[in-house]
Amino acid sequence: MKLLVIAATLEAVWETCKMFWQEGKLSVDRVGSAVLGVFLCIAAGVDFFEMVQIPLSVKYAGMVLSGLLISRGANFIHDFLGTLDGLRTNIQG
Repeated sequence: MKLLVIAATLEAVWETCKMFWQEGKLSVDRVGSAVLGVFLCIAAGVDFFEMVQIPLSVKYAGMVLSGLLISRGANFIHDFLGTLDGLRTNIQG
């Protein structure tokens, strides 16, 4: 299960980072959203990996990755968590 959670997170973070550069220029909105998301997760101590019981050995890595995920917005997070729940259900079923 951990492998699938990490793989899904990697894909989501990579797709988020690809949005930083659009149509040949830097997307200030996307970068600003990511910076604010990372800041808020660090300030609030929000760590998605800790929540799903996957400890990371690099301090703040979970909070930074969480910030990048939440920078996509509530709908994305809802869909992302639904995807992870579906993976969990398929593995257990």
